[in-house]
Amino acid sequence: MAVTDPVQRILTSAPPRASSFIVTIYGDVVEPRGSVLWMGTLIECCARHGISESLVRTAVSRLVAAGRLQGERIGRRSFYRLSAAAQTEFRQAGQILFSPPSLPADWAIALSGDPLPGWVAFGSGAIAPFRAGLVLPAGPVLRAATISGANDLPGFAAGHWPLAEVAQGYRGFLDRFGGLTPQRTQGLADADALALRLRLIDEYRHAALADPRLPQDATPVDWPAAQAHDLFRDLYLRLSAGADRCVGHSFADSVGPLPEATPETRARMKALSR
Repeated sequence: MAVTDPVQRILTSAPPRASSFIVTIYGDVVEPRGSVLWMGTLIECCARHGISESLVRTAVSRLVAAGRLQGERIGRRSFYRLSAAAQTEFRQAGQILFSPPSLPADWAIALSGDPLPGWVAFGSGAIAPFRAGLVLPAGPVLRAATISGANDLPGFAAGHWPLAEVAQGYRGFLDRFGGLTPQRTQGLADADALALRLRLIDEYRHAALADPRLPQDATPVDWPAAQAHDLFRDLYLRLSAGADRCVGHSFADSVGPLPEATPETRARMKALSR
């Protein structure tokens, strides 16, 4: 029989990919609470989503090999912390998810050189949305504004960035989570609230972090990014009281239980509330 309740349909759906979901757990729960987690907690949390212990251990080993996690053993227990590089990466991703900056209005155009991350090839050089912190290639770089032909910009952008795939990700997220009305999420058990929040952020972040965040006049008129972020923000705020209580009751690091809330988690909630 098909599951009709949207909450249970999400929680009983196919397991997420282990390595991706572990990254989600660390980004959502662990990074703002000290960046360390007991392996037993990780195994238990993933089991709730149909991910086996063997898959968790394999995924953790790969994350260690990739330099994103660092392990330590205390007695018979293993703990894993985010590497310094991963902490920086997670904080940058967290800004996009929880406190996204305004969309850029201008473009950066490099007259020569190979594209860097965030840039795409353009003629003999590269082009990127101009934003604070953009890493500039060597050689001349111009800051440009649109002065004509704005109607042709969406077609140009679609030929240089994977906008169709990003839009599909956003729309899939909206279809999957759009039925979670306040009535549907009212009275959830704390463990279900956390499980649902982890699924929420695991799916939303794939689209949001792939979004090149182009100037608004370069995206299609039906671009779903703002609608998807509004849904993400609303659900994250609604689920977090119960989810954070569950974290405080059932997550542990090498010292003891993780705190229910920290200044970092409160800052996230404040940013989303704005």
